[in-house]
Amino acid sequence: MLTLFSLRRALLPAALLAPTLAAVAQDAALAAAAADAAAAAPTAAASGSHLMLFWFLLATLALVLLIFGLLFVLIVVKMKPQLRALYNLPTVHDSWSGKALGLLVGDAALITGQYKDELMDHNYDGITEFDNDLPPWWKYGFYFTIVFAVGYMVFYHVTDTGDLQLAEYETEMQQAALLVSADDSDPNKLTTYTALTAGPDLDAGKALFATNCAACHGTEGEGKVGPNLTDDYWLHGGEINHVYKTIKFGVTSKGMVAWKGKLSGKQILQVASYIGSLHGTNPANPKELQGEKEAPAGQPIAAK
Repeated sequence: MLTLFSLRRALLPAALLAPTLAAVAQDAALAAAAADAAAAAPTAAASGSHLMLFWFLLATLALVLLIFGLLFVLIVVKMKPQLRALYNLPTVHDSWSGKALGLLVGDAALITGQYKDELMDHNYDGITEFDNDLPPWWKYGFYFTIVFAVGYMVFYHVTDTGDLQLAEYETEMQQAALLVSADDSDPNKLTTYTALTAGPDLDAGKALFATNCAACHGTEGEGKVGPNLTDDYWLHGGEINHVYKTIKFGVTSKGMVAWKGKLSGKQILQVASYIGSLHGTNPANPKELQGEKEAPAGQPIAAK
C-alpha cells in the first residue's frame, strides 16, 4: 500500500536530480553558444589574418624592389668607368644591348644624335644647312606613332572595343541626365525619375505609406482628408515625377506637409512608386473624384 512516506521516498531522487538536469541543460546551451561563437571567430580571424598577410607581402615586395633598385644604381655609379670601356668596344657599341648600356653610362648622342660640321652642297638664297641625320628621339617617336596608330585602329575600328566620339557623347549625356535628376532640390524643376518596380522597393514604399500617409489618404489609398490615390484623377499630376514633387515639397495650402528632410530621396521615390501601384485597385469606400483625369503615377501623362 502506497503511503505518504513511500511516495516521498520515491519523489526525493527526482527532486534532487531536477536541479542537476537543469544545470546540465544550461551548460549545454552555453556550450552550444560558445561553439557557435568559436565557429564564427575563426572566419573573422582568418579574414583579418589574410588581409594582414597581403599587406605584409606587398610591403616586403616593395622593400625588395627598392633594395634591388638602390643596388643597381650603386653598381652603375661605381662601375661607370668599366661600363664605359665595355660600351666603347666596337662589337658592343653598335648592338641593341650596347645602346642600352650607353644610356646607362650617359651617352647623350643616343638621344640627340651626332652632329657633323658638314654642309650640304646646295643653298637656298644663301641659306645652307648641315648634313645631319634626324635625332634618334624623333625617329623613335615617329615609330611609336605608327605602332600607336595601328593599335588605335584595331581597338576602335576593328574589334569595336572602344567607344567612338558619338557613343562617348551619348554616354556622357545620359550621365548628365542622371545628375540633373539627382539634383531635385529645386521645387520649380521636375525630376526625370522612373517608377521603381522591384518588390523590395514597393514593400518599403508600402511601409512608409502606412506610417506617414495612411492617416490622410487611407490605408488602401481610398482617400480621407486627402484625395483618393487609386483613381485616374489627380490634383497635382499623376506622373511619377509630379507625385515625387508633391510628396517632397508638399502642398501647404491644402494641408499637405513637405516630407523633404524627413524622408530621403529614395524613400520618397519608393512611396511615389507604391502610390502608382495602387492605381485601379478599387478599394472600399473611395473618396469622390478630385482634380483632372490623368495617367497614374509611373506612367506617361495622358494627353489633354
